[in-house]
Amino acid sequence: MDETNLSELYRGYIACLNRQDWANLGRFVGDKATHNGKEIGLAGYRQMLEKDFREIPDLHFEIQMLVCEPPFIASRLQFACTPESMFLGLHIDGRKVTFAENVFYEFNEGKIQQVWSVIDKGAIEAQL
Repeated sequence: MDETNLSELYRGYIACLNRQDWANLGRFVGDKATHNGKEIGLAGYRQMLEKDFREIPDLHFEIQMLVCEPPFIASRLQFACTPESMFLGLHIDGRKVTFAENVFYEFNEGKIQQVWSVIDKGAIEAQL
């Protein structure tokens, strides 16, 4: 898969998340996907995202930066959202916070197989 196709696929994945289109998540995520070194599979990946949206009803993924070097994508995602109570062990309690997530993805056969993610918790702490 070339850079343009992989970049477009990734943008489709982000659109899928923002629509909460869980029925189509398998078009983008592999059956044996890992997140930060832990195999969670497609089902676990979906559960993780559904939980995020339950805890943060206004969650919206915005691509701030995207670097593509197949089979890898590096992305900086920006968020401005309102977690309902706890988030990353912090008492947010309905306050709006802005933060970024730096994520690396490895694709295989057109699907996400590995994800490494770091959220800028310090940016959230500075707002509380």
